[in-house]
Amino acid sequence: MEIEKTVVIGAGTMGNGITHVVAQSGFSVTMLDVSREALDRGMGIINKNLERMVSKEKITEQVMSETLGRITTATDASEAVKDADLVIEAVNENFELKKKIFRQLDEHAPSDCILASNTSSISITKLGAVTGRAGRVIGMHFFNPVPVMKLVEVVRGLDTLDEVNDIVVEMAKKLGKEPVPVNDFPGFVSNRVLMPMINEAIFCVHEGVGTPEHIDSVMKLGMAHPMGPLRLADFIGLDVCLDILNVLYEGFKDPKYRPCGNGIFILLLNPTLSTWKQC
Repeated sequence: MEIEKTVVIGAGTMGNGITHVVAQSGFSVTMLDVSREALDRGMGIINKNLERMVSKEKITEQVMSETLGRITTATDASEAVKDADLVIEAVNENFELKKKIFRQLDEHAPSDCILASNTSSISITKLGAVTGRAGRVIGMHFFNPVPVMKLVEVVRGLDTLDEVNDIVVEMAKKLGKEPVPVNDFPGFVSNRVLMPMINEAIFCVHEGVGTPEHIDSVMKLGMAHPMGPLRLADFIGLDVCLDILNVLYEGFKDPKYRPCGNGIFILLLNPTLSTWKQC
């Protein structure tokens, strides 16, 4: 099976980033969202990022024009996915919302269409179970900023077919990414390792072990991290981090994944937040 037409669901940070990469890699792509305003914002970000690449001489104006020419936008899901080969869902990390979307995709997409989720923690097996094509459901976990970050976690659900896995791995390579296969456990590899570190950093703020600036400095200077865990949490989104930690906590029933809710609240209200962002 050759992937020719891709649909990306969601025009937010991840959705417009994935759309950008798919189009720049030579594929026709439709960015789908319920909001026309969100689609306009997403296209504005794609245009801005491409202009920046032109100004840095990473691409030519012709490449930019051709990339934009491969992108269409839509608000009607049934029409957008009716001839899709691959759909990549990139909406908020909300299981109920994703289930609703996958049921709709199963109803309207061609029977051989691959349904992928950009989820960073939610079970691919459970998403596949709400469809009639669990074997064609898979995870494609991209990383932000998508045009820059090379990794894609390719997540196999318990029912994902070998053929589908192979097609998605090859597609990730065509997008200029490094696909890494992982199995379907809460948080996969990336967030099962990363989120407890971020959570501990937030506990350190909550317990008064150090200021946000000092905690980030320790991890940058002592562990050679390019970005401290608190700044990284802000970059990811504190709400997203909390959602992922809740998935880990519910999935493993292990107190080591219990989110530091009070600590996150302190960070949200911390008047020095703008200071440690620059650390």
